[in-house]
Amino acid sequence: MSEVTICNLALSHLGDTAAVVSISPPDPSVQAQLCARFYYFARNALLEMASWSFATKRVQPAELTVETVTDADGNANQTWCHSYAMPSDMLNGLAVISPDAPDDYEGWLGPVEKDLFPPYPQGYLPVPGAPVTAPQPFAMETQADGTQIILTNVANAVLRYTAVVSDTTKFTPLFTLALSYLLASMLAGPIIKGDESRAVQEQMLQVFEATKGQATASDANQRKTRVEPAPSWIRGR
Repeated sequence: MSEVTICNLALSHLGDTAAVVSISPPDPSVQAQLCARFYYFARNALLEMASWSFATKRVQPAELTVETVTDADGNANQTWCHSYAMPSDMLNGLAVISPDAPDDYEGWLGPVEKDLFPPYPQGYLPVPGAPVTAPQPFAMETQADGTQIILTNVANAVLRYTAVVSDTTKFTPLFTLALSYLLASMLAGPIIKGDESRAVQEQMLQVFEATKGQATASDANQRKTRVEPAPSWIRGR
C-alpha cells in the first residue's frame, strides 16, 4: 500500500471522497496539500510509539574520540567511557548490547575480580559465568555543536534502535490501518471544520488507539525473546 493509498484511506475515514494522486510533490487538491503536511509527521510519530519489528535495526555505530565528547557547555564528559555517533535514521534507541552477548536479553560474565563487587549480606559473591541482563546503561545527549551522540560504558557496542521507514511495503497491515486513523485525526480539523471536527477527531483517535493496540500485540508475536534475569543471590550460589 503506497503513501497515496494510505492518505486516501485516511480521507475515507472522514467521509471525504476526494482521490489524492500525489503528495510528493502534492497535486493541486486541498486534500493532497494537507496530506503532504501531515502524513510524514503521523508516520514518524507512530514509528516512535513502539519497537516495531519491521523498523528495528541493529548496527555497530562509529565510535567517537574522547576529545569530541562534550556536554552542551563544551565541557569534557567524564561520566561515560565510550561515545558513538547516532545513526542518521534513528528515531528511538532501544538497547546497547555487548558484542559478545548471546542474545539481546541475557549475557555472561567473564572472569571477574572479587573486589569489583560490594560485600553481600548473604555471604555470596557473584561467580564467573553467572547470567546477567545484556542491555547496558546508555544515554542520548547533544554536544555543544548540536551533534547527537550515544554514551555508554560498552566497548565495541551494538545498538538496537527504531529507524525511520519510508518504504510502505514494509508496513504490516495493522500498522497501516493504525497510521490511516492517526492521519485521519490530524486531517479532521482542516477538512471538516467547526464543532463537528473535534468530535470526529476524538473518534478517529479512539479507533487509532484500539488499532494500534492490535498492531503492537500482533507485532510482538513475530519474535521470541528470552528474558531470564537472575537475582544476585542466585547468581552468587
